[in-house]
Amino acid sequence: MTRYLLKLSGEALGGDAGVGIEPSVLKHYCDEIEAAVREGIQLAVVLGGGNLFRGAHLAQAGMDRVVGDRMGMLATVMNGLALNDFLQRRGIASKLFSAIPMAGMVDGYQRDLARDAVHRGDVVILTGGTGNPFFTTDTAACLRGVELGVDAVLKATNVDGVYSADPRKDSAAVRFERITYQEVLEQELAVMDLTAIVLCKENALPLIVFDASESRTLTRLAAGEQVGTRVDDAKATG
Repeated sequence: MTRYLLKLSGEALGGDAGVGIEPSVLKHYCDEIEAAVREGIQLAVVLGGGNLFRGAHLAQAGMDRVVGDRMGMLATVMNGLALNDFLQRRGIASKLFSAIPMAGMVDGYQRDLARDAVHRGDVVILTGGTGNPFFTTDTAACLRGVELGVDAVLKATNVDGVYSADPRKDSAAVRFERITYQEVLEQELAVMDLTAIVLCKENALPLIVFDASESRTLTRLAAGEQVGTRVDDAKATG
């Protein structure tokens, strides 16, 4: 049985504008998740919240970082509620958790309950980040991936893998099919934040970065197809 943790950014949910929740994008993600579940893939999902709240401007105006991070955590819960609703209306069994319990709205995250839900085939949606300020949802994704014993963390992005530079700004950027954690750290590649990469490295948890707009990515990965860039302890290849 293949088990993945899928990391979806909040900005992607906002569509071209990167703001709010774009129904067509949410439908695309549900299509991908449904196809994976139908193939027997066990799946957990961590959502960002950048489409609903980004604290950079408020931080520049003097807002306390902890307050801003708390607001960001609440934004991820809103995205989780939307995804959970879309999946359940399709008849896909799903379970929504938050690192910050909200009585009557979202159950508090418990590793054992979440793991049991994944094992029985429910799509487990994990919101609220880690429940602590100063940690990104990328770190939350890797942490939950380690806790749930997934085979890999899958990060959906707006490019088709990891590059030596931003391919939208540098035409000479080189795309990697495979690269090590250490090379990502040494080259300061914008894959995930430092804490997330180190967490994956220390727990030998593979990370796969791929284009969120592609179709049937999860099933193709489970079938052994090369998709995006794989980050692990193997030697890098261009």
